[in-house]
Amino acid sequence: MQRADSDRHQRPTGHVRLLPWETEDNKPCYLSTDGGGLLSRLADDMEAAQLDMGADLLAKASKVLGDPLSPNPAVRYMGVRLAECLRDALRVAESRGMRLPDPDGEDA
Repeated sequence: MQRADSDRHQRPTGHVRLLPWETEDNKPCYLSTDGGGLLSRLADDMEAAQLDMGADLLAKASKVLGDPLSPNPAVRYMGVRLAECLRDALRVAESRGMRLPDPDGEDA
């Protein structure tokens, strides 16, 4: 499944990796790689950090959202942060999905 906004961007062909960050004008960044190298390791580390932050925020958000007396600004803050974490997690999933082998055994 692709992100809903993926139609805005043309996906490069070949062996490329979607990186876990965007350009200054919110376009995806891709890396032509064999899976090794400094930038690939940096991207791996950043993906892991993004997923860890999402898990931590989810635990905190559950408390805020589960309390009917939570003030509106706290609920809004959690909603905004959860949306950011979901965006990051979807990008990680898309990137990892792009790197899975073709089930038909054919390269893209």
